[in-house]
This record gives sequence, C-alpha cells and structure tokens, in this order.
Amino acid sequence: MTYALITPPDAEPLTLAEVKAHLRLDGSDEDALLASLIRTAREHLERETGLCLIIQAWRLYLDRWPLEGIVRIAKSPVQAIQSIVVYGAEGAAVQVSLQDHLLDGEGRPARLWVRKPPQPGRAVNGIEIDFSAGYGEAGTDVPDTLKRAMSLHVGHMFAFRGVVSPDQQPAGIPDGYERLITPFRMRRL
Repeated sequence: MTYALITPPDAEPLTLAEVKAHLRLDGSDEDALLASLIRTAREHLERETGLCLIIQAWRLYLDRWPLEGIVRIAKSPVQAIQSIVVYGAEGAAVQVSLQDHLLDGEGRPARLWVRKPPQPGRAVNGIEIDFSAGYGEAGTDVPDTLKRAMSLHVGHMFAFRGVVSPDQQPAGIPDGYERLITPFRMRRL
C-alpha cells in the first residue's frame, strides 16, 4: 500500500494574516519565511494525524484487493473516489465502474467497498485508486483546534528561525501541541 500526492492543496489552513496576527507582526519582511513555515506546519500535522486539512488529490497503489473486501484508506476525510484502475498481466488498464461502490469517507481509516472488482494481473501496484481528501477548500473548513496547533507550531519555528534553517524545520514541537492534536490521531492497537 503506497500513497502518492497527485494534486497538493490550493490553499493553506492558516492565512498569512492569521499567522502575523498570532505572532504580532506588522511588516512584510518575513512573509516568505512565514508562508514556508505554514506549509511545513501543515505537512507535519498531516503526517502526524493522517488527516488532509485542505482538499487534495491522492493515489493509493495496492498489489491486490484485501481478503475481506474492504479497502482501508489511511488519508482522511475522504470526500470522493475519482477513479479505480486495475492493470492486467500485459499492462492493459481496466477502468472499474464506480456505480457499485460504498465509501465511508469519515471513518478513520476511511473504508471503500467495490462490488466484484477485477483481479490485477500485475504483481506489484496492480490497482490504482484516485481519491480526494480534506475538510474543504479553505481554512474555515478546518477544525479550529488543528489551526491552533498549527499556529503554535509556526510560532515555535519562527522563534528558532535563526538557529534552524527553514529546510531543516520542524526542529521541535512546542508545549501544548501534542495535547491539541491527540484527539485527531488515528489510534492503532
């Protein structure tokens, strides 16, 4: 099971104005750095929780269909399944009909069931599932708790900007961050 980001989000959950207000900054000298730190904070939060904050397109590669018939998608919330392609032994692509599928996109993990899917002929990555995931198109759709965690993280990275270069961020996690994101983590047994 491999995930590939097809289309990144068009926006960030936090605006530059929100971050500047949080940090009490007036000038525009640090805008490029702040934009970079916002993106870094979002990417870190998404890795830690398995969530997609703003709508983005992903591709899930599978070697075979799960025995129980339910595909578990670790990125969430899944908004829609765009396409399912199965490759035969010679590499021919077969488009699977999306007429007979059920999606629980809000579940953690999200779950997908497809009626009578064709079996792949390729041993590796014989199935490709394209889907969109995220809370919405704008930061207003993202839970406030996650935006607060991002604000704390951006502030922490900004405070250490002279010590740790932007390409080496995140160098640390601020106090309170874990407490904010814990309810959004996917629990594993």
